[in-house]
Amino acid sequence: MARLEQRLGFTRYDADESYKRALDAYKKGDFDAAIDSMNAAIDALPRHPEYYAARGFLFAEDGEEAKAKADYETALKLYKYEMLAHYGLGMIAYKAAQKGDDTALWQTALQHFITAYRIDPHRPETQYYLALVYYNCRDYPNAVKYMLQAQAAFDQAGDRRKTNADKWVREFSRWVERTRALLAAADTPPTLPE
Repeated sequence: MARLEQRLGFTRYDADESYKRALDAYKKGDFDAAIDSMNAAIDALPRHPEYYAARGFLFAEDGEEAKAKADYETALKLYKYEMLAHYGLGMIAYKAAQKGDDTALWQTALQHFITAYRIDPHRPETQYYLALVYYNCRDYPNAVKYMLQAQAAFDQAGDRRKTNADKWVREFSRWVERTRALLAAADTPPTLPE
């Protein structure tokens, strides 16, 4: 009977309805109900990577980082181009790198954000964190480039996060100018004392 329901689309309908209930519960701040609804969606369609990535996001928002990471990794095993899973793993690595300034963690965050960006280059959240990772890797021109993209997208959407992007663009621009000044000074031959 389950196969007939799947062929007729009932299972997909039930899973999508559970997914919608999860999003509604999340908007209300009810993480337990949101996760329960995502569990129902996953039970109905256990090979659907988006559901694992969404549940990972809910776990991350609820402070359950280990569970979030496991769900993101499951989503990527099912479909290696699941954008939310790459974004989520990038966030986990980003937060961990901030605590210890670990070069390997910055590179892990960078790779996940780059992949998320390539999958969907129009997400300002990805552009924003990609810029911050480039900044922490001391790649200031790329930091400016991606933060300007995020700034424009936040502005177009009327998103309040534009204010943060504005501050970072100013900070990044100062670093670019300092770097240019240092390079210009290095190109100037030293003067000999008389």
